[in-house]
Amino acid sequence: MLISTLDKALIALLIAEAAGFLAFAWDKRKAKSGLWRTPESTLLLFGLIGGLGAWMGQHLMRHKTRKEPFRTRFGVMVSLHLILLLAGAARVVL
Repeated sequence: MLISTLDKALIALLIAEAAGFLAFAWDKRKAKSGLWRTPESTLLLFGLIGGLGAWMGQHLMRHKTRKEPFRTRFGVMVSLHLILLLAGAARVVL
């Protein structure tokens, strides 16, 4: 059975969303343990490539939800993620 390009893109998206979620869960665990933390720039990158998963991880773990300017920057990254998804979906439809 052949996997189409769309199927491959959806699998990659699912992996990126899961990675975004896990990045926030991992950093929250490290924060609670007082251990070395994930840099904010890395968490922002996960917001761009795995936006919805990262956003869900942030809110379900209640991690960095009140930290400014991170919260605003993260919102911009997740918004860019959604815009890119919509642009990609529009391209597939057209």
